[in-house]
Amino acid sequence: MKRREFFKKSFKIGLGAGAFLALGDKRALMAAEEKTGADAFDLVAIKGGEPDVMFDRAMAAMGGMKKFVKPNQTVVIKPNIGWDVEPERAGNTNPLLVKQIIKQCLDAGAKDVFVFDHTCDNWVKTYANSGIEHAAKDAGGKIVPGNTEKYYQNVSVPLGKNLTETKVHELILESDVFINVPILKSHSGATLTMAMKNLMGVVWDRGFWHRNDLHQCIADCATFRKPDLNVVDAYYVMKKNGPRGVSREDVVTLKSQIISTDIVSADAAGAKLFGMDPAEIPHIVYADQMGVGKMDLTQRKIHRIVL
Repeated sequence: MKRREFFKKSFKIGLGAGAFLALGDKRALMAAEEKTGADAFDLVAIKGGEPDVMFDRAMAAMGGMKKFVKPNQTVVIKPNIGWDVEPERAGNTNPLLVKQIIKQCLDAGAKDVFVFDHTCDNWVKTYANSGIEHAAKDAGGKIVPGNTEKYYQNVSVPLGKNLTETKVHELILESDVFINVPILKSHSGATLTMAMKNLMGVVWDRGFWHRNDLHQCIADCATFRKPDLNVVDAYYVMKKNGPRGVSREDVVTLKSQIISTDIVSADAAGAKLFGMDPAEIPHIVYADQMGVGKMDLTQRKIHRIVL
């Protein structure tokens, strides 16, 4: 399928009702957002801009970062930083998005903003070549490694079916605010990588997940500590050969983001944006059944923005 055809198909399938809406004059739209109020929206879906611009606009519609981050709180941001590839390969979260999230957190009064992932490739090279290390430091964030077991602490997962205990990175346990920032892409084992799958990077023993029903473990982990905010990066999207990809030929440019406090709704919307039915992805179904969140987007108030 050609890139242009994929782009059209994705947005024809759309979010919930089936498409992003053409919403008219930008100034009138922003005024309508302010008048409506932030609490009205369960999910914001935006397309057509650069990562930082889209995030600013979407967060305004969600009520602003001060709704999530209070003065002197510590924030942990968990992007996908798994692979030693450049941003255009869509293996990792877009660094411009990570940078803007850090800026907004600090502007909201955060004391510290930490960024980490348990990488698949060498963590030093991956942090650098993904562009995220430079972006995070430039914005005033603090890069923390996740490459050794000493950073992880044993926890129980009371609601888990297969994953009943695991070792979780200390930042997830100690920070006041948890912002989950995955990239939308294909995945050979999990079908798609999105918000719930991104939590695999907060634990030490990922091999256990693969040996004990990956989809169920993804859903189980989502019951442990739900992120305060999920920001799905779909600027560049790896359509095939995920999670690492082979070349830029695997990638389409959708210039989109999905933001929600509900991790299951975020993934359901991401699946639709990718061109899939959420019901085709077992971990979304399992998490919905376990009460983690809602996959039925008709039960969600969705605000669509086109820049």
